[in-house]
Amino acid sequence: MNSVGMGQRPQNRRQQVVKFLWVGIWLAYLSAPVRDLLHGGHSDGVVVLGWIGLAAFVFWYFTLVVRAGRGERNGVVLGSVAVLAAQSTVLSLTLGREWLVLYVYVAIASGAALPFRIARWMIPAVSALLTGAALVVPGGTAFLTGLLFPALLGGFSMTGVRELIRTTTELREARATVARLAANEERLRLARDLHDLLGHSLSLITLKSELAGRMLPGHPEKAAQQVADIEQVSRQALVDVRAAVAGYRKPRLLEELAGARVALTAAGITAELPAEPDLDGVPEGSETALAWALREAVTNVVRHSGARRCTVELLRRRTLDGLLLELAVEDDGSGGPRGGPGGGPGGGPGNGLTGLTERLTQAGGTLEAGRARNGFLLIARAPVAAVPADVGSGA
Repeated sequence: MNSVGMGQRPQNRRQQVVKFLWVGIWLAYLSAPVRDLLHGGHSDGVVVLGWIGLAAFVFWYFTLVVRAGRGERNGVVLGSVAVLAAQSTVLSLTLGREWLVLYVYVAIASGAALPFRIARWMIPAVSALLTGAALVVPGGTAFLTGLLFPALLGGFSMTGVRELIRTTTELREARATVARLAANEERLRLARDLHDLLGHSLSLITLKSELAGRMLPGHPEKAAQQVADIEQVSRQALVDVRAAVAGYRKPRLLEELAGARVALTAAGITAELPAEPDLDGVPEGSETALAWALREAVTNVVRHSGARRCTVELLRRRTLDGLLLELAVEDDGSGGPRGGPGGGPGGGPGNGLTGLTERLTQAGGTLEAGRARNGFLLIARAPVAAVPADVGSGA
């Protein structure tokens, strides 16, 4: 497409030519002054000065209209309109009534180049100046009716066009901003997914590699089983990463509970997990957010806690905000830094918990994480859409 979008500057020479032709086509109404110079019976000196004055008027008009809306200060634009009005007055008073048509261009330039709060006064002022000049120029009153209405109509029409161009430009900029925000959000989503996926999988691979190394001298069969598990985990990690990049990665709580049992057992941590969670009425977004929370919490327990026991609870609780599904992960460790949303020994929130906070916020939930009496406690809550009739409420 080589056409120029409304409110958009020309991008190449062809578009510049199209814009100049669109603006210049209206100069056809200057035929009256041109005829006057050719057949008006003026002396040669007057004709030469007339052509110079007309050329200067057209140049100034083009400059003002083409650059309309490019951020010039109102004082500069008002000064340019005043120059056009002065040229129109001088040419009309010296060369005759045919030159009164220049005031129409002054009114149109006022509407195109000035904001409406100024143009609404400038256009009537130019029309009044046209009326005064027509009363002074011999025979000018005969042209007044045919020029006054086009000056008012053209001027105010251009104010509407200017506002339409401004609105179109703002919409185009808004669309560009939305596109940038969407791209940033996608990058954040991918970063969160990769962090959660790889952190969990690589931690499990590291643990099983250490187990295989310890078992290898005396128990090669058990070491081989650990190596087979490592292969399975790495293959699944590859599948998960591909799914995350494609945007289809939506973990499920049942799968994450099973994965948590494997990871905790491999780390030598006693796992207390719910057997079969009740997920009736739980929206997909809430389940996905809680599944990510479980994965991140278990990964932190395995990597940082030095815990001997980890307890996972999944309960429904009725609150003032409605029914919530609450996931609580508690360990008895006192290991390395695991900063939470409120800060912690690690000097601030970790990337994983920050990502979880964002996920749960998007799902309408909340996250709490910090030191508990005997270790570390993470509580994630997400809303439940439907409430089964036989489900009781928690505290």
